[in-house]
Amino acid sequence: MNRFFKFSTGVAALCILCISSVYAQKNDPVINKVIEIAKTDNRTMDHQDILSNRFGGRLVGSDAYENAGDWVEYMFRKWGLEVWKQEVGEMPVGFNRGPWFGRMLGGSGQTLHFATPSYTAGTKGVQRGHVVKEPKTQAEFDRMVGVLKGAWVLIGGKNSGWPVDYSAKADSARAAMIAENAQIEKENREIMMYNRANPDKKKPLREMKYEPGLFYRQMVDAGILGIIQSSAIPIRALYDRKNCMDMTWETLPTVPDIKLNEDQYEEIAKMVDRREYFQLEFDIRNHFKMGPVKFHNYIGVMKGSKYPDEYVLAGGHLDAYDVATGGVDCNVGVGPTMEAARMLAMSGAKPKRTLLFCVWAAEEFGLWGSKYFVQSKTVDLNKIANYFNRDGGPLVPTGITVPEAMYEDYVKVCAPINGINPDFPFVVNKRTAAPGPVPATAGGSDHAYFVMNGCPALGLNLGDPKGYNFNYGEIWHTERDLYNKSIPEYQDQAAAVTAIIMYGLGNLDHLPSRQGLYKEYVTGKEDLRIDK
Repeated sequence: MNRFFKFSTGVAALCILCISSVYAQKNDPVINKVIEIAKTDNRTMDHQDILSNRFGGRLVGSDAYENAGDWVEYMFRKWGLEVWKQEVGEMPVGFNRGPWFGRMLGGSGQTLHFATPSYTAGTKGVQRGHVVKEPKTQAEFDRMVGVLKGAWVLIGGKNSGWPVDYSAKADSARAAMIAENAQIEKENREIMMYNRANPDKKKPLREMKYEPGLFYRQMVDAGILGIIQSSAIPIRALYDRKNCMDMTWETLPTVPDIKLNEDQYEEIAKMVDRREYFQLEFDIRNHFKMGPVKFHNYIGVMKGSKYPDEYVLAGGHLDAYDVATGGVDCNVGVGPTMEAARMLAMSGAKPKRTLLFCVWAAEEFGLWGSKYFVQSKTVDLNKIANYFNRDGGPLVPTGITVPEAMYEDYVKVCAPINGINPDFPFVVNKRTAAPGPVPATAGGSDHAYFVMNGCPALGLNLGDPKGYNFNYGEIWHTERDLYNKSIPEYQDQAAAVTAIIMYGLGNLDHLPSRQGLYKEYVTGKEDLRIDK
């Protein structure tokens, strides 16, 4: 037999094997049932409705987060899954956001558009007061200290989502800046005297140092009602990152930190400059609860029938900033993950390897939930086929790009996806770029600690083929991260794709090869143990 004939028959045999495998996948009763459910009873948006509109913004440390976690656990168990509830950490105090409202009394009488970061103070009921601009020098503070009592204070700078840092370290840094400014002020007086005496040899004045809320501590002690900073629209409001992990019941913040619509801020600042009389009224219900408040990962487990210690994972993070409702960030991950679990459970799936449906804690606080899972060695990372992370726009999966060694497996696994919805074709591509090293850092979502430890976390390619013009920057950590910003047909498709691809990988008779995934992997070496 010549070499050409042997090669030809080998290729033919491979083609026949691939075709028969694809045929088997497409005719698997579980996959057919998943596709039927995807077309007739897709509940992805129902899950997202409950997450956003029953529980709301799910900040770590809040009742909403705990209640949503209990519901996720309840639903996983209802569908027949085992649940791993992992305690990840605890907040020293809890925080719950109530409604907020503000208006101008006098002037235009307009309703104010604003937000406050989480873990910052609310008002003491309805509070109204006059408005002043913050002092920037000791002389200015001394001149206006009497008028600060009962005032709302406009501070400079532009809102980035974070509140003014009121920690002892920040107070010390501001005190040092004030002292330096006092010295600069003294030097500038001497320079001005010199310049008057030497008009032909003038020296430039030194510039004063400044940061927003420079006299924050002194203003609080003087009795201000709160501070107000200009904010671009949509308003971004995060949490008190510098202080919340060290808060105690005795050291809670005392005055509101308001981020106000930049147009309204500018109008109010001009009214203050004109010395017009008006007042602002706010009612901000930011509430605290005694801690510690523990938070958890919730992982639905569909146990493998043949390879129970090998895994396929998909997930997203449960926590969401409470200035909105997490309608996209990260309902985009939790909704499809939960629906994929339901679809497979309702389809009678019995995969060969274990499927894990991961709902992570505290991604917004530093990937704490997924980091804990990886670093605690919950499962052997070398036995993971892939972790599919979803944490971006509510876009539709259009394909996946994989190393050459994984290509045939993924072609077989993904073939049934094109039977879901002809509007959303799915393509498996070979990665053409040479593999790089295992990354030391990997971005700000829950795939990071997997890839930093050499584990496959290949993401699905996403698109907007129907032109919904979604803009992630518009909702990212802002007041617009709402349920109605999601895209239902894309989210429904994402759930079905997740179910099919997890089930397919779970039923392979081998784990996909990691050759070519990272530079460290070589032929015959699938084991890469990296502890970070």
